[in-house]
Amino acid sequence: MGMTEQKRILLLGGTGAIGSRVAPELVRRGFTVHITSRSPHTSNDSRIVWREGNAKDDAFLDALLSERFDAIVDFMIYTTESFAARCEKLLNATPHYVFLSSYRVYGDNGETPITETSPRLLDSVDDPDYLKTDEYGLTKARQEDILAASGHKNYTVIRPAITYGGDRFQLGTMEANEFLVRALQKKAVIFPKEMHDRRTTMTWAGDVGKMIARLVLNEAAYGETYTAATAESRTWGEVLALYRSILDMRVKKVPLSVYEQAVGRRWQIKYDRMLHRVIDNRKILSATGMKQSDLMPLSEGLRIELYEFTRKPAFRTVDGAMQKRFDAAVGSADGREPGLLGMLHRVNAYRKNGVLVKVIKKKLYRIAPLRKAVHGVKRLFHR
Repeated sequence: MGMTEQKRILLLGGTGAIGSRVAPELVRRGFTVHITSRSPHTSNDSRIVWREGNAKDDAFLDALLSERFDAIVDFMIYTTESFAARCEKLLNATPHYVFLSSYRVYGDNGETPITETSPRLLDSVDDPDYLKTDEYGLTKARQEDILAASGHKNYTVIRPAITYGGDRFQLGTMEANEFLVRALQKKAVIFPKEMHDRRTTMTWAGDVGKMIARLVLNEAAYGETYTAATAESRTWGEVLALYRSILDMRVKKVPLSVYEQAVGRRWQIKYDRMLHRVIDNRKILSATGMKQSDLMPLSEGLRIELYEFTRKPAFRTVDGAMQKRFDAAVGSADGREPGLLGMLHRVNAYRKNGVLVKVIKKKLYRIAPLRKAVHGVKRLFHR
């Protein structure tokens, strides 16, 4: 593949954990990279050009596409309807369109490693309530189908597994601004007991960036699909242990139902994190000339990235309501429900254990207001 500095690559929405690693890799391979962002950026490298604007705005996008880039790498999150409306435009605007899908399109493969031909949720799940949604795993699969039905062959589909780095870290279905903010504030983090032994695959963003950069304008990748991931898998319990060893993080294990009530994301829990996610990455390693030994081990990568993150915490907006639900879940796990309800439950527990009887027999029972209160509590729990 001939590479010259005149080759221009457009990254749509390339400011996240993966996109920020793809850009310098493309520069190292001889390309000039244009990156869209809704926020202003400055560049110290003439080969990285920032294009300020919203890539979901048709006028802004049309103006960009009129410049005719040699390849487009699309990190944008679309609804199925909005992607269908612009798919043809994107495919016609460049010799190579790289679409970022997700490993979450895959169905339940058990503990058998997932390959690019493994069944997708869209094709294998018989759950009408789920299938009528536009949940992330279904959305990406439907957008892949739109590409396949387009009649074009100048696209590549990339399905990254869970990717960490920068300000992006995951624990179960929680992101950095949800669980790391608590860990750094010395608050307990909740985790579902039932997820503990499920296997997951977490890949360093730098490695995924290298994989994507090596597929750009690689003609052998046209019309192909790749899962971008390491082959190293861990149980969520092992991932949790790594976080705890690095951050001294306190954890409260709760039932899955309590976790789901606090965090939400019902479908992601059921059709992703509660499935075993083990990846066979031989296809992408072969296409990019990489080896598994080239990839960052999870224990080392998390330690490096968390060290950088904790030096300059870059939390996005913290959901206060969710944090209150986390507090309630931790309190429940400790047997300390907040408020009047928690007090009444504790009194009832004392009654069952005979503690209340002992208190009643004490001299304080002779004090009329206290005696009246005790009788009131007893009547409440004997109804």
